[in-house]
Amino acid sequence: MGAPGSDADVAPWVRSLGLPGLVDLHVHFMPEPVMRKVWAYFDNAATNYGADWPIRYRDSESQRIATLRELGVLRFAPLAYPHKPGMARWLTEWALEFASTTPEAVPTATIYPEAEVATYLQDALAAGARCVKAHIQVGGYDPRDELLQPAWGLLAEAGVPVVVHCGHGPIPGRYTGLDVFDEVLARHPRLVAVLAHAGMPDYLAALRLAERYEHVHLDTTMVGVDFSEAFGPLPADWAGRLAELGDRVVLGTDFPNIPYDYAEQIRAIAAWARADERLGVPFLHAVLHDTPARLLGLPARQ
Repeated sequence: MGAPGSDADVAPWVRSLGLPGLVDLHVHFMPEPVMRKVWAYFDNAATNYGADWPIRYRDSESQRIATLRELGVLRFAPLAYPHKPGMARWLTEWALEFASTTPEAVPTATIYPEAEVATYLQDALAAGARCVKAHIQVGGYDPRDELLQPAWGLLAEAGVPVVVHCGHGPIPGRYTGLDVFDEVLARHPRLVAVLAHAGMPDYLAALRLAERYEHVHLDTTMVGVDFSEAFGPLPADWAGRLAELGDRVVLGTDFPNIPYDYAEQIRAIAAWARADERLGVPFLHAVLHDTPARLLGLPARQ
């Protein structure tokens, strides 16, 4: 089975598994002024997060797209997120336009608790949005806010996945915590929720939510890499717990905003597959391609 030693090895290694390429459910593309502000925040990560966070793929938008192609990423969900009212609609419009001109990008949307959220989300779904981002930590909002209830209901009805950053990692937010988002799921049990970063650092709580709600998934974003293990180490029985979870783990990477090579995330996933005989290559097929493709409504692999 092995694992890719560098970014140059990722695409050929994936093909050696019998896969046509990767489907990455958690990458970030945003309007350039917004991306610059995000990068500026990471530039001050020693103050904001307590550790340096050098952006590994700090390139032009066109170069970032080219890098994903070189890595063998067939399709990806470009996620954007607001930090204040009035941003979500135009970020969603931007993301839809970006997807219309980038063949590998799947149309996405984002949400924020505001009076018009159901309107612009419904418009986005009608325009073909296949994935939604909800960033509770950066947005600083309560996911239980009554203003968001119509949006959660729309997504549950449509079966469109929402990638939710609701865990405390890398630092807690005012309304982060798996227990808080559990209340949303209790009201909307059919919601296809993808817990970003597998709920980092509360991995066991995330697993419990997935056990309780059949439509909850975990994404691999920054999970199990050396950088994250320093502040959010995985439980010793992680691979075994994933074997019990079935096909509800999906590839996510946080590209380009990661302080290490893309290949390191793939190596972490490959290590889990080797660690439990119930996982192996079928697990890699599911995580790296089949499950994210299914969630995004892409054609099944032949």
